[in-house]
Amino acid sequence: MTETTKTHVILLACGSFNPITKGHIQMFERARDYLHKTGRFIVIGGIVSPVHDSYGKTGLVSSRHRLTMCQLAVQSSDWIRVDPWECYQDTWQTTCSVLEHHRDLMKRVTGCILSNVNTPSITPVIGQPQNESSQNIYQNNNVSNKPTAAKILGKVGESLSRICCVRPPMERFTFVDENANLGTVMRYEEIELRILLLCGSDLLESFCIPGLWNEADMEVIVGEFGIVVVPRDGADPERIMNHSSILRKYKNNILVVKDDSNHPMSVVSSTKSRLALQHGDGHVVDYLCQPVIDYILKSQLYINASG
Repeated sequence: MTETTKTHVILLACGSFNPITKGHIQMFERARDYLHKTGRFIVIGGIVSPVHDSYGKTGLVSSRHRLTMCQLAVQSSDWIRVDPWECYQDTWQTTCSVLEHHRDLMKRVTGCILSNVNTPSITPVIGQPQNESSQNIYQNNNVSNKPTAAKILGKVGESLSRICCVRPPMERFTFVDENANLGTVMRYEEIELRILLLCGSDLLESFCIPGLWNEADMEVIVGEFGIVVVPRDGADPERIMNHSSILRKYKNNILVVKDDSNHPMSVVSSTKSRLALQHGDGHVVDYLCQPVIDYILKSQLYINASG
């Protein structure tokens, strides 16, 4: 498959991230590596979306702290971004609504791509006052520099980094090919873009608990978007899927990461990292990156058993 015929993917992870661990970042990396190895996908971005404060989980620290820790954890990544939208809402949002938000946001963003290259539209940027102009997606200042569709995607990614590089799910959008002469017939390339929910097998297992998830939401999450599952603690995703009629129905939309990684997925556990902090356990460095540890100590988070 050529690069333009492969499905371009954004991985979205929702969760408490209380705090975000090395394992959470490893999940992104492992998922991306696996999807690339299948030969069917190109991962062009990742989104970390921390849950709203009103989620009500015991020991959940303020979203202000969790957003900062997430940003510190991904600061060295050139493809994973932290999105504050969920935290900035008036109340807790479902996973389904978060996925739909990013889909709808990207539909608006693609208006820039579909605009005439000489008159690009203006797209609001999260956190930016509406009277400030945002950067053009691309400018036709140098006709001799003729970007391919892949180069256009790169420019789009740069311009959209402030809104988390999101892309829409399972839809085809037409990208203007600037190799064409704009005065004659224009050539187009279609690129399929999807948002996939990234999760551990524990979240997949929660789909099987009666009444925990709204069934209509599950239909949207698995049926319209799709899931990438990183197995944890020896769990068997295939067995889990057989316990849910919805998961069985959309089994083809569930991608289970299979690799030779020896990374113990126990390091994903925010609970174990908090316990290590409370007990002054030096093994906390196995769970958290140093900038996050430094921030926690400076802010005196998780030191008391109450969180």
